[in-house]
Amino acid sequence: MNTFFINFKQASVSIVFLFLSISGFSQAETSKWKVQLAVGVNSPSSSGFIPGLEANPINFPTINLGVQHMFKRQFGAKLDFGYNRFSNESSSPFFKVNYTRINAQFIYDPTPIITFLPMGFGVVAHAGPGFSMIKPLGEYGANKTSYLNVMGGIEFHYSITQLLTVYLDGSYIYGVSSDFDPVSEGYGSFNGNLLTATIGVSYSLSGCYYCD
Repeated sequence: MNTFFINFKQASVSIVFLFLSISGFSQAETSKWKVQLAVGVNSPSSSGFIPGLEANPINFPTINLGVQHMFKRQFGAKLDFGYNRFSNESSSPFFKVNYTRINAQFIYDPTPIITFLPMGFGVVAHAGPGFSMIKPLGEYGANKTSYLNVMGGIEFHYSITQLLTVYLDGSYIYGVSSDFDPVSEGYGSFNGNLLTATIGVSYSLSGCYYCD
């Protein structure tokens, strides 16, 4: 009987030690990888068009695709691609524009210090530089332009599982561009700022301790 209790005690200690070791390793694994996909709408600034052209205030679609890596629990970075299309309002001459961008953004997750958030909810801020590519469609397709941008936004997450969240994102893309010639390259094109609102999913590829 004594031998049984000795073996049981040794086995119990070994199991507890193994559990603590695994738990400690998991908590040390602060980095994580995520992929994100979101769809929504956009609103281009009226100042980005030549006089006489006006876009719809709300346009569909906006599609964002990104890869995110967290260096620590609250800090990380992501590389993301965005596609947007907008077109003329009814009182403006006909045009359609494809607006694509790529951005490298810093990420800050203040969720751990926001004590009033309900369980399962989170907030993530993101901002960083990028590059915008503008392509008018139809007969004005030659009036392409491109320029640098600075993007910033905030995401509101809700956890479905440990690895999967759904989120709402509101972002503003500021175009760092100069005025273009309204005759040779301006008609049908765009060199302004863009506001986007999307809903999406974020899925963790790492399965680490700090996943949402």
